[in-house]
Amino acid sequence: MTETVTLKDWITETLQAQLAPARLDVVDESHLHAGHSGARPEGETHFRLDVVAAAFEGKSRVERHRIVNAALDPAFKRGLHALALKARAPSEAA
Repeated sequence: MTETVTLKDWITETLQAQLAPARLDVVDESHLHAGHSGARPEGETHFRLDVVAAAFEGKSRVERHRIVNAALDPAFKRGLHALALKARAPSEAA
């Protein structure tokens, strides 16, 4: 992961490449956590993700979260502090 790419863009590109999602929303909510543990003035620490991917079909909620967390492991090393994650299979998406 290069430092010139925003973390939001890197998360988007990584999940697109690894999960080929039917839907992917990546929202930086860092501004809502200013002053909280893990927050940095420059942001990019707290994200909300909504992912719809066939890779989640037949998987438990825990398994889905593990898949996403494993894919984003380098982001945690770069300063990602928290994810709010909604991970669904296409059959569950409205």
